[in-house]
Amino acid sequence: MKKYTILMVLVFLLFSPTISHGQDWYFKPSANHKPATTEPEYAALLNKYDGIFIGETNKKVIYLTFDNGYEAGYTGKILDVLKQKHVPAAFFITGHYIMDQPKLVKRMYKEGHIVGNHSWSHPDLSKINDEKAKIELEKLKMAYTELTGDTMMNYVRPPRGTFSERALKLDKEEGYTTVFWSAAYKDWVRDDQKGADYAYDHIMKRMHPGAILLLHTVSKDNAEALGRVIDSLKKQGYQFKSLDDLMAQKTLPKYFR
Repeated sequence: MKKYTILMVLVFLLFSPTISHGQDWYFKPSANHKPATTEPEYAALLNKYDGIFIGETNKKVIYLTFDNGYEAGYTGKILDVLKQKHVPAAFFITGHYIMDQPKLVKRMYKEGHIVGNHSWSHPDLSKINDEKAKIELEKLKMAYTELTGDTMMNYVRPPRGTFSERALKLDKEEGYTTVFWSAAYKDWVRDDQKGADYAYDHIMKRMHPGAILLLHTVSKDNAEALGRVIDSLKKQGYQFKSLDDLMAQKTLPKYFR
């Protein structure tokens, strides 16, 4: 009996979903455009705190998201493409971005896109205390509301994708849905652009039903490939929907259940 109890304790400790220290989010791509997965303990925490990284995997739907830490001159073109193709997106912005590019942020809002919280100064939210983390989120939201008049900011993306259980809990308590991703590629290095074809191939390789696609607006390659990506996916039967559409579902995805 004693050995059995010890074994059960060890199993509990091994498979407990608690993540008290910072972890880097990542997804596991699947072959042949099958839905991506993630670590079971990560999925368990998303279930617990209503975070998302993927939508319905039985439907050809894409949720397009962008991270905007700073401007490199390509966001305007990206917005042009989205407007022309009638595609919604979510843009996760920082304090630097909203102060530096208020016209682009206003345009995102006016053209019907979601503007999400990427924190004010882009810290590792898993390493700062709750008070500082709340300030990071509140300061960004207040600046956004002052700029646009919109009081709704419902989504947060942790800077660098680093998270902990405490950070996820705080996001939920502050009224946010934490948004990770199930499709991405290395596109954030501004001085390492490889051309539109490279971006197109890497984006298309990662596509799957229910994908939450992460792209960075500092990539010239992304801006030049985006229209072709959208056209190709639509030809394959995919629809582009917003995160609001996903959250409006009666039953949100429950991962690994």
